[in-house]
Amino acid sequence: VFTTASAQDWVEESNEHTNVVLKAQSRFQPEGATSLGLTEFDESVMDLGPNLYERTIAVDQELVEMTREWLRTTENPKVIQDLNILQGALKDGIHSAGLNHKYMLPYYNLSQTMFFGFRALLDPRTDPSRYPAALIRLAKYTGRAEGSTPITELAKQRTQERFTVPGLLGPYQGELERDLNNVERFSGGLKQIFEDSGLEGYQEDLDVLLAQLNDYSDWLKAEMIPRARQDHRLPKELYADNLKNFGVREDPETLIRDAQFGFQEIKSQMRSVARQIAGQRGWENGELMHVMAELKKEKIPEGAILDVYKSRLAAIEEMILEHEIITLPERNASIRLATEAESASIPAPFMSPPQLIGNTGQYGEFVLVQNNPALEGEDSKMDDWNHDSVTWALTVHEARPGHEMQFAALVENGTSLARITYAFNSANVEGWGLYSEAIMMEYLPLEGQLFALLARLQRAGRMFMDPMVNLGLLTPEDAVDFMINQIGLSRAMASSEADRYAFLAPGQATSYYYGYRNLQRLRTEVEMALGERFNQRKYHDFILKQGLLPPALLRQAVLEDFVPTQ
Repeated sequence: VFTTASAQDWVEESNEHTNVVLKAQSRFQPEGATSLGLTEFDESVMDLGPNLYERTIAVDQELVEMTREWLRTTENPKVIQDLNILQGALKDGIHSAGLNHKYMLPYYNLSQTMFFGFRALLDPRTDPSRYPAALIRLAKYTGRAEGSTPITELAKQRTQERFTVPGLLGPYQGELERDLNNVERFSGGLKQIFEDSGLEGYQEDLDVLLAQLNDYSDWLKAEMIPRARQDHRLPKELYADNLKNFGVREDPETLIRDAQFGFQEIKSQMRSVARQIAGQRGWENGELMHVMAELKKEKIPEGAILDVYKSRLAAIEEMILEHEIITLPERNASIRLATEAESASIPAPFMSPPQLIGNTGQYGEFVLVQNNPALEGEDSKMDDWNHDSVTWALTVHEARPGHEMQFAALVENGTSLARITYAFNSANVEGWGLYSEAIMMEYLPLEGQLFALLARLQRAGRMFMDPMVNLGLLTPEDAVDFMINQIGLSRAMASSEADRYAFLAPGQATSYYYGYRNLQRLRTEVEMALGERFNQRKYHDFILKQGLLPPALLRQAVLEDFVPTQ
């Protein structure tokens, strides 16, 4: 049984505090609590009641005061670290909520919220004893449960009450249209989730919910499309706040400058590897884009994709063991294909994390996405993930030693709840994925090395294109053309990338290369301090044992705890 409990007293003390914060906040967003593993919220639904903004801010401010009191009474330095993580997350949340309240008209993508909430609760990895809670939650969403109001009506009310506030920005029209086009896919996904669950007695309430979601879509078309903004750009203050929340502590101009330099450095390495591949294969044309295009033609038959990725994982694990890169778990990693609803929401391969609280042996899943359903015809097809050469880097990033091991370590190592939940940000998660590609690259075949470098090139491109798109220095359409012509992405992949920058998650795409650079800088410091005593397996094991610490705290832990022991 894997739990977040630990024999270490400091973890127990820290968890007591974090549980108070988690439970207070989960009353507003129980769907997120369910995915974490807080079973007491399985029957609850998101709070969209009156005075929502004022009530959430009041609770968070009270929690900040609690953390101040706890800091006055604790002595353990690690508990103090965790309390600072909690307090920082709470203050950041209050600041972000204030900015959104100031600038943005409330907008709720309910179909997607319903899909991911029920997917977490009825996941095959979830204990089936939790499944019946989905029936209670379903009845509450529809308003058919005693004392409940349809969630769609509450969402309309929270949005309508802000219609009269002058100057508020509606959702970007491209985002709204994409969400409306995906309603049918999420409805189909919800039906499939309930069918696969084996539950009985859900059909009537599910039919009501789906009808309500369709009605809500009609309301969005009537009321929100006219209020949608034509310019994807957020106010600069909001974009800067997004960067901070994703763990990126640099101004956009610095990100652009640093990443543009890195982009050319990486591309020069790629040209060298491409010429070596052309020489090995007897190709006269060794130009980078030609070599990549030729390698992309080596497609994996659709029915064989899972088997190929699993064989790649086995080969990578042998490399890890042979070169003592990190300590491997004794169990297998999980890989599966994405559903259409998942592909519609996340049109790129991803890691589906396990529940992180009360974990009883559930692990993350590496989910393979093969198309972008938001696009049509040939434009929806991706040739980015279904050819032989890319399988190496993608398996390293999403499975081992990347995200699969990262999330498994959180539940296996007795990591504190604060580090599992409130320290979690995109930079420290995705930085590890990209760093994993770098430490494995030298052992991969040349084709694998080329596409590991391509993955790094794409992340460097993200770190300058995302801020450029959001500062108005680059249009999303020009970003798509650049990614097709200069990085070699399919139109489907490039389009989903541009959507990410413009409206899906402005700022998030910068976090990969930013987090990667932090980890590489830290490793250089450690190698300088230890010289020949540096042992990468011990170092990487230590990094994963720290949980998802922000870069500054991770550096402190490495230099103060790891280096002296070596």
